[in-house]
Amino acid sequence: MTNAASPTHPLSALLADVAVRRQHGATNPIIQALTLDSRQAGPGTVFFALRGAQTDGHQFIGKAVALGAAAVVCEEMPAEQQADTLYIEVADSATAMARMAATFYGHPSRQLKLVGITGTNGKTTCATLLHKLFRELGYHVGLLSTVQNQIDEEVIPATHTTPDAIRLNELLARMVRAGCTHTFMEVSSHAVVQHRVTGLRFAGGIFTNLSHDHLDYHGTFDNYLRAKKGFFDALDKNAFALTNADDKRGPVMLQNTAAARETYSLRGPATFRARLIENAVHGLHLDVDGRDAQFRLIGVFNAYNLLAVYGAAVLLGEDATEVLTVLSGLTSAPGRFEPLLAPKSRITGIVDYAHTPDALENVLSTIADIRQPSQQVITVVGCGGNRDAAKRPVMANLACQGSARVVLTSDNPRFEDPNEILRQMQAGVQAPDLGKVLTIPDRREAIKTAVALAQPGDIVLVAGKGHETYQEIQGVRAEFDDRKVLAEMFDLLGK
Repeated sequence: MTNAASPTHPLSALLADVAVRRQHGATNPIIQALTLDSRQAGPGTVFFALRGAQTDGHQFIGKAVALGAAAVVCEEMPAEQQADTLYIEVADSATAMARMAATFYGHPSRQLKLVGITGTNGKTTCATLLHKLFRELGYHVGLLSTVQNQIDEEVIPATHTTPDAIRLNELLARMVRAGCTHTFMEVSSHAVVQHRVTGLRFAGGIFTNLSHDHLDYHGTFDNYLRAKKGFFDALDKNAFALTNADDKRGPVMLQNTAAARETYSLRGPATFRARLIENAVHGLHLDVDGRDAQFRLIGVFNAYNLLAVYGAAVLLGEDATEVLTVLSGLTSAPGRFEPLLAPKSRITGIVDYAHTPDALENVLSTIADIRQPSQQVITVVGCGGNRDAAKRPVMANLACQGSARVVLTSDNPRFEDPNEILRQMQAGVQAPDLGKVLTIPDRREAIKTAVALAQPGDIVLVAGKGHETYQEIQGVRAEFDDRKVLAEMFDLLGK
């Protein structure tokens, strides 16, 4: 719901971009707030009845009206209607909500250079690097990411990768009021399908990569692909579409877009090209469009992230040399290949958000590239509950392939039995690897065990939760931060 400082509009003005099937009841009330939560309805409020995967907002129309909602936007008229409430029937409530929210807040995306980043992995890193880069270049900048939302240095907690359309437009309007010229945001596949970004004007879009994820929601990989592609299909001719030419789905993103088609690559011809010179523990050394550049980030996957950020910045009109100079000093997003060194034993801890097979493989591959032959890799990994179950055995198998020892444990089991999740992971462990795998459902104990197994100089990877500061079990979020627990175990075990 919007706050007390929100603008007011006659409802007819908010419907300017909405295809209304029919309406019934009171005429043209003055609107002071928008909400999709019936509990927040009240006088001067529009309540949007959305059909979701878990609940149908149409069930709560009566409650919203009882609380005084001035108008209801729905896909099906309720059987009982109140004369002092305006009922508006549309084909899709989510689309109507997005368009009305954009109008309500004065179309803030039109007053910003808004860039969206989509893909399976790398969204948070790219968005965070762009935010840091443009701040260093002297701009006032907004950030909308999985980790947090920011207006310059002001941090606003994030609850979703991409907020709902009302919250999203409210945040963008706050950024405009704060003087922001640029905003960089993650665009999830859920956000595209659920029309959270409908009605926004983007200056550009970035595609990072596509791999197995969110099939619990999308059903098939093709549906997941189409969701990502839908973002680029909606870009207008004044925007740019920058895609990873080395990902086999990269060119697909450009097929139907009206935007300027741009590419980046480490392997072949592209608008923006880089060549990997060195990938070491101290960072990356790249040749970027003929310019020699050193970076603090590690790993080939980060070479792609850096190249995407560089390309986007140049397409936004920034000087290539200056962009590389600033990028060379930046660090990644929290919980993304975040290192922690044990003071006594020199064990290297790495906390990473890798929660998909592709991301885990990338992290393990990066560790393999930079580790010394004497260093063993011990991996702690789990899989979230009430999410795509097909990746569970794959994740366990990949952990075994890239590690000397593996500890399978809980991630965020949510409403599933942690032991059942672990049984599904164990199915991916091949017979020759059985001796290297331990299964410990308690995540704290799992991390403790991994540190205990580590010898001086070894590498302990704790994968899956990254920046998260909680563990969700049976609907309850308890405080849990892999980074803090890992540091605690280093101290506790005298390492």
